[in-house]
Amino acid sequence: MPAPPRLRTRAPRGEVRAPQRLTDPADMAPYLQDAARTPGGHAPAVLLPRTEGEVAWVLREAPAVLPVGAQSSLTGGATPFGEWVMSLARLDAIGAVRDGSVRAGAGVALSSLEEALRPQGLFYPPVPTFHGALVGGVCSTNAAGAATFKYGSTRDWVRGLTVVLASGEVLDLARGEARAEDGRFLLERADGTALQVPVPTYVMPRVPKRSAGYHAEPRMDLVDLFVGSEGTLGVITEAVLGVRRAPARLLVWAAFAGEPDALGAVARLRGEALAARSGGAGLDVASIESVDARSLELLREDGLDREHAVPLPAAAQYALLFAVESEAGPLDDDAAGRIEDLCGRGLVGPTLVALPGDERRAGALLAMREGVPLAVNRRIRAAQRDHPSVHKVAGDVIVPMDRLAEAMAVYRAAFSRRGLDHALWGHVSDGNIHANAIPRTAADVHAGEDAIAEIGEAVLAMGGCPMSEHGVGRDPVKQALLRRLYGDDGIAQMRATRRALDPEGKLCPGVLFARE
Repeated sequence: MPAPPRLRTRAPRGEVRAPQRLTDPADMAPYLQDAARTPGGHAPAVLLPRTEGEVAWVLREAPAVLPVGAQSSLTGGATPFGEWVMSLARLDAIGAVRDGSVRAGAGVALSSLEEALRPQGLFYPPVPTFHGALVGGVCSTNAAGAATFKYGSTRDWVRGLTVVLASGEVLDLARGEARAEDGRFLLERADGTALQVPVPTYVMPRVPKRSAGYHAEPRMDLVDLFVGSEGTLGVITEAVLGVRRAPARLLVWAAFAGEPDALGAVARLRGEALAARSGGAGLDVASIESVDARSLELLREDGLDREHAVPLPAAAQYALLFAVESEAGPLDDDAAGRIEDLCGRGLVGPTLVALPGDERRAGALLAMREGVPLAVNRRIRAAQRDHPSVHKVAGDVIVPMDRLAEAMAVYRAAFSRRGLDHALWGHVSDGNIHANAIPRTAADVHAGEDAIAEIGEAVLAMGGCPMSEHGVGRDPVKQALLRRLYGDDGIAQMRATRRALDPEGKLCPGVLFARE
């Protein structure tokens, strides 16, 4: 059998020199906590590289490094605990579109990428919910969102990567150029020495989304090893991302008297979408988002229904926000009528439609969905003023669609038995729900973590994945669930992969699994 092909590392481009370093505590403070609001973050240095050479300098000089982007992590993965923080936000170049793809620096915000593509009638399909996320972080977590139902996750659209390894050497990866052979990748360093990188052998859950440790499959592409690795194998400085022509799109907000009616509508809308994509008649439903009764209460409490002119009748106990796309041409009122038929019984109040081009109405409907996590985070910040140890406690779970109704009852019961305020929302077209406790005290945090652990165990028993979109990070509950998912041997295999590329363990120590 021929030896597996060797991919050669190279020296970094540009002068290998120290980047700008922040020294004022006030300037450093924003880098010491991510969106999970994990307390206790601290760092001896915050560095702001602008070039590949400056990234390499940091990796060569620092004893431990935490690369960060928008710090929108909900797992504590972008909160430092003694590492040098390396912000990649200044690596923000966007190249020209060529052969259906665009090269973007790790520091490019998805909103900036959208703005650059819009005049060409193009878009990046799997964009996750938070458009302020940066390309490097999106690739590092295999980010997903509402669009995954139609377009898949980030992994499906990454055509290539530039990765700076812990040694400061650089890998240029193009999809299809390097595949695993005999359970390993064989790389050649610039000095001619060989580097063998083992591929884990565990079987991943069969669900549309997962951000749960290293990707693993026979003859996998080397690109896929780095996508979703949460920065623990190398620092992504550039990505080549697939783009496509933007379709016409309308958004619909529909409120229901109860969860069973709403989930019945989800099943019909999914069926319509799958029929359309297989060449039959039907509307191309691209995504379906859901918010539960407590989520609707939060929107009312914060006045978002009045601010965005989206009525929330008292009888509404569940709401869906879904998108319908057309590749052939504009959508019209006939499509909106068909959608109302698909919603079926249980509708409460008017069904609101934002037709293609109605950016104001579309923005209002999207703001309602996004208002739910913002409302939860606002309450957590308020609780932290009295109880500094309070932080976000959330599950990011996915189950097969035929188990969704059962799973929703399990999630709710896990919180309710512990007397916890909670809200459930998410990308229901994939069976992906964000189950959030709303803790007010440290005791609530501990009870919420117990509930998330219980939910994760139930999800595993249903054939799902307890880490769907947000990754594992430093979250101890998710790290324990990762071990439950793959077993002690799976964790040992991941550690072996990591040691091959970062033998000193300087990249993101404590992320994915505890420090050795």
